[in-house]
Amino acid sequence: MLKVANKKCIRRLSDRSLKAAKTRNIIAVIAIALTTVLFTSLFTIGASINHSFQQQNFRQAGGDMHATFKNLTEEQVLELQDDPLIKESGARLFVGMTGDEPPFNKSHVEISYMGESMAKHYFIEPTEGRLPREGTDEAATDTRVLALLGVEPKVGAKFAIPVGIDDNTQDAQYVERTFTLSGWWEYDSAIVASNALLPRSAAEDLCALSTGAPQSQTGKWHLDVMFDSAFGIREKAEQVLANHGYQCDDPTGDAYIAIGVNWGYTAAQIDSTIDPMSVFAIVAMLLLIMFTGYLIIYNVFQISVTSDIRFYGLLKTIGTTGKQIRRMIRRQAYILSIFGIPLGWVVGFLVGVRLTPVIMERTSYTDTFVSFNPLIFVGAALFSLITVRISCRKPGKMAARVSPVEAVRYTDANVSKKRARHTGKRGGASLPRMAWANLGRSRGKTNVTVLSLALAVVLLQMTYTFATGFDMDKYLADKSAVDFVVGDASYFQTGAGFSSTDEAVPDNIIEEINAQGGITDSGRIYGQVTNVQEFVTEDWYRQNWGQWNTEETLDQMVADRERDATGLLADRVSLYGMEDFPLSRLTVLEGDLSALTDPNANAVAAVYTTDDYGEPEKQSHWAKVGDTVHLRYVEELEYYYQDTGEIIPADEVDAAFAGERAIGSRAKTYRDKEYTVAAAVVIPSSLDYRYYGVDQFVLGAQQFMQDTGTNSVMTYVFDTEDTATDAMEAFLADYTEHVQPLFDYESKATYQAEFEGFRSMFLTLGGALSAIIGLIGVLNFLNAVLTGILTRKHEFAVLQAIGMTGRQLKRMLMLEGLYYALLALGLSLLLSVVFGPPIGNGCNQIFWFFSYRFTILPIVLVLPLFVALGLLIPLALYRSMAGESIVERIRTTD
Repeated sequence: MLKVANKKCIRRLSDRSLKAAKTRNIIAVIAIALTTVLFTSLFTIGASINHSFQQQNFRQAGGDMHATFKNLTEEQVLELQDDPLIKESGARLFVGMTGDEPPFNKSHVEISYMGESMAKHYFIEPTEGRLPREGTDEAATDTRVLALLGVEPKVGAKFAIPVGIDDNTQDAQYVERTFTLSGWWEYDSAIVASNALLPRSAAEDLCALSTGAPQSQTGKWHLDVMFDSAFGIREKAEQVLANHGYQCDDPTGDAYIAIGVNWGYTAAQIDSTIDPMSVFAIVAMLLLIMFTGYLIIYNVFQISVTSDIRFYGLLKTIGTTGKQIRRMIRRQAYILSIFGIPLGWVVGFLVGVRLTPVIMERTSYTDTFVSFNPLIFVGAALFSLITVRISCRKPGKMAARVSPVEAVRYTDANVSKKRARHTGKRGGASLPRMAWANLGRSRGKTNVTVLSLALAVVLLQMTYTFATGFDMDKYLADKSAVDFVVGDASYFQTGAGFSSTDEAVPDNIIEEINAQGGITDSGRIYGQVTNVQEFVTEDWYRQNWGQWNTEETLDQMVADRERDATGLLADRVSLYGMEDFPLSRLTVLEGDLSALTDPNANAVAAVYTTDDYGEPEKQSHWAKVGDTVHLRYVEELEYYYQDTGEIIPADEVDAAFAGERAIGSRAKTYRDKEYTVAAAVVIPSSLDYRYYGVDQFVLGAQQFMQDTGTNSVMTYVFDTEDTATDAMEAFLADYTEHVQPLFDYESKATYQAEFEGFRSMFLTLGGALSAIIGLIGVLNFLNAVLTGILTRKHEFAVLQAIGMTGRQLKRMLMLEGLYYALLALGLSLLLSVVFGPPIGNGCNQIFWFFSYRFTILPIVLVLPLFVALGLLIPLALYRSMAGESIVERIRTTD
């Protein structure tokens, strides 16, 4: 075949054809823009949430460097930091911590030296002043440390701080040094440890006091490094060590250097575990958006090709090939994308920026960071272009395959075979039948339009069903069994629990709370602060600890456990002491709690756990109602070498732990007591220790204090009158913030707000997505009706010429629109009925506080809107067409 240089001509034809279809272009640009909006908003939200999560995780991890080489000498630091794999590095000389004596008993303060470039990676940037200068007595720290010391944050202020040298070793000593405040920064509650930074000379002077104890951290250097990316951090760190002859696998081996990988990086978490459900959710969301965009973009080009089919037929008669026609349509689509994609970028980014805080407010992460990553826009554009390319493929094939003769005869109908003529009395050609028949002339266009409208309704209906399915009663039943819980601030931290008398709620705080009035019921929950053991069978011990240990480790643990005269193994146990009010909030599975109020009854309740859906796990405790429980209250432990059984003198225990021999412990002085299990119970999560792993029992308050010899109040819990709830909430918020900042509280109102916020997040996101998809559906409907009217102008004129009135024509068009709306609603109802129950059951499996309830309320609510659109849009478009006379429309052939 002879090749002709006609590309320029094809481009000109494509461009002029594009300019002639202004209405089509506007709808197509909006369609492409909306598709890009969906992609851009999704990527913006995803990237911003990931960025926010990472920033918060970095603060919890202590910094944003990729990895840390720990416990180095200065020579090792100089050797490793020059490795070519390392792109940035910084060293830190650790001195010690402030210890656990007041006022630092509830805070973690690390004292060290690091350079200014390194400090920024630890989120240390002085609000006022600067970092300490070399050769001075200066130091810099945050506002929390200064507040604990009672020092006003003012540059030049003097403050004394205790420094732990060789902490946690037998050579531990604390020295106090006075420094001049060179700068300070605001305390960040997300950061686990506060920092006090010294000049290198001051840090080295303090490190010189170390005895060099093997387990001491004083005087050790830590090298923090950044690689070229966050993927494969551990492998890169191991390679750095290997490059210099070190290893990180065997702590007892030669040339061992410990490494730490920053878990705050999403890439590092992906490296360790990939969640299939998360991947599936992301892929499903992308496919949904692509399908939604495909519906309208395909429909726009399909209708456009249908409208211009005679034009393409004429091009075929003069020699234009199918390939060239497809290229013309693709060119038009790409040109329209040039206008639609940037518009979608702007709108989508703004939508993402507005929705990200809504989502973040429902998480435990307090700060929101908006990501401006260029990949957001590159990815949105790429997926939008892929959608456009797929959408215009079938219309392009249709235009390319049509023959000139078929193009002239084309009537926008998809009738594949002749139907038999119906005879009989059927009332003639009524307007409803004509309108219904018109929808069947182009079933593809009708199906796409109806499907796009139905998709928006189904999504809205599912969103509403999902959000209203969250059951507040189920949520609060476990989260908040009482109106208020007051305790030490550390008790409310994840995994912190309760273990020390320092964390107890003192009587004066309880008295001040009671003085506010409005309390209807109240009670104390006493926490265990001493060593208590139970005796269990070996089978139960293995079942309980086997889930966290290997078989070999478990065998060694069993061999090391002390046994009683009957052969039962000693194991750790947790006890509660509860007054009447918290006892009344327990869920009794079996038995009766009344015996617990009698201190002479020697009765306990065995605590069972529940699964994620609140169902009691019958195998979560060995003790049944009526069983006898043997508890040992340990007053003194003795330590021994496991290999020989030799008892270690009390003054040599610390040194023994610093050595390499395995050490065991057993009760030396103790009191044994037996109890009868009076009940099996479940403790609401708001009242328990907030950790699990050992067996638990509940005693009455008097029995607990009598047998343990302690009276440390873990939490004070109470209910209030409805009229006093707000006042008590305001009092506790101010009291724990300004008067007693080391204590905190939880309230039912807090959980109610958390629940409503959680539900509103899904309503907001689902509503926004439904609105965008709904707009796409309306555009599809508008485009279908508009092109249907424009391509049938000649047909309508003929109908009016043979007697159809303008009023009848309007009624027919309005009926067509009404049929579109009713078909969409009918399809959405069918899809909701079919897919609603399985999706609801899936939600029940994921969210324990979800209760599926089928409802058609959203469909009923959108019914008037759809009916109005179905009637008004055809009416408005008809009026714009009716400006031309019948003769002018009859003369129109294209």
